[in-house]
Amino acid sequence: MFASGLSILKDMFYSMSLKIDFAVAFTTGLSVPVSARNNYRQLVQMMLKYKVVCGVDARWIRGVGFDATCSLVVVDKQFQPLAVNCEGLEYEYLSDQQRLDYGISKCGHPEMSLCTLVCKWTYTSDGGWDDSFWKMIGLEDLVKDKYKKIGNHVLSPGEPVGKGLTPEAAKDLGLPEGIAVAASLIDAHAGGLGVIGADVKGYNLPCENQPITSRVAMICGTSSCHMGVSETPIFVPGVWGPYFSAMVPGLWLNEGGQSATGKLIDHVVRGHVAFPELQSKAAASAHSIYTYLNSHLDVIKKSLPVGFLTVDLHVWPDFHGNRSPLTDLTLKGMVVGLTLSRGLDELALIYLATIQAIALGTRHILETMQAAGHHINTLFLCGGLSKNPLFVQMHADITGKPVVLSKEVESVLVGAAILGACASGDFASIQRILERQRKEMVVLRHHAVHKECVKML
Repeated sequence: MFASGLSILKDMFYSMSLKIDFAVAFTTGLSVPVSARNNYRQLVQMMLKYKVVCGVDARWIRGVGFDATCSLVVVDKQFQPLAVNCEGLEYEYLSDQQRLDYGISKCGHPEMSLCTLVCKWTYTSDGGWDDSFWKMIGLEDLVKDKYKKIGNHVLSPGEPVGKGLTPEAAKDLGLPEGIAVAASLIDAHAGGLGVIGADVKGYNLPCENQPITSRVAMICGTSSCHMGVSETPIFVPGVWGPYFSAMVPGLWLNEGGQSATGKLIDHVVRGHVAFPELQSKAAASAHSIYTYLNSHLDVIKKSLPVGFLTVDLHVWPDFHGNRSPLTDLTLKGMVVGLTLSRGLDELALIYLATIQAIALGTRHILETMQAAGHHINTLFLCGGLSKNPLFVQMHADITGKPVVLSKEVESVLVGAAILGACASGDFASIQRILERQRKEMVVLRHHAVHKECVKML
């Protein structure tokens, strides 16, 4: 199940967030078919439901911002999606988020987000497209007509697209025609924008009174992204970037990542022989399986810190290869220290060891970034896994850095709302919104480091 969501930015306060789950049909292996039409239908359903549940008056809405994954969508001249094996047909390439931007705004041609182009394509903010690359890989046809097929009108995130909301989209969404539509961000980058500017005054955190270059935003869900910004370009081995203005305008972005985190935890837990017992006991206690596992670990740890329970059980977490900093897609996962025990205790322990392995992967990424020139002292987490206190605490203990959680938990949606606010013209720039945002994006709670666990690890 995937989810679509919506958040409204009004008077710098964030209203209720709402999500709708929708099914995605996985094909052979791990490939996922992309349906831009389905995404748009979910957007319409979300907007209509939001207005009913939250009592949102359409007159409140001054701008619309999007974030989405960077799934590739191939479209024909009529802007209809095609299968990628469309030999002999004229086609254009758009990312999922760009297709949403283009489809609901009045522009006669695709206007592309700088974020997508610099992070996922071969575009640079100062040099544009590189003709030699496309010719080298046999796609020189994309160079024709000044890159018309893949886009040559580039906007910074938050800039208004075209002439605003089209009559068709306005009717579908129940919004006024012509309201501003913002150039979008990739979902992880929107999460980084939505959380990295939080106000930390009064919490005695090392990033207080420091620039946001001392922070890393970690967007953690099915996979995880580690977003660090700098005033000058920093080249980090095995970490993507640097990309100029790809997340925070005027700053360079480095993006580390782990290919499978939430997906890995789910895979390990659900694949264990004791999972049916866990399911039954969690249901009987009216808790999620992960809340129940966390409570079970508290029971079996006795007087020891929970991190000590896995002193002889270790997981290598690269079940789906390593994205950062080893950049090796051939790597496989591994578990060391298994016994013949098959009960709930053992399931809880391997669950803990998997979370610790993911946190150690984060530490490896941060250490690599710091060795290259970043100065990082605090982690800011958002995404589904940030709602798991064990996951958060293990990251604090293992990285040796305090972890901050924002009061607004749906930071990815907040990032998109910031884009809409910028496109509306009510604010001069994203930077001005971030300045105001700091007053509202207060810390919900932060997890201090258990120093005894740091010494052990």
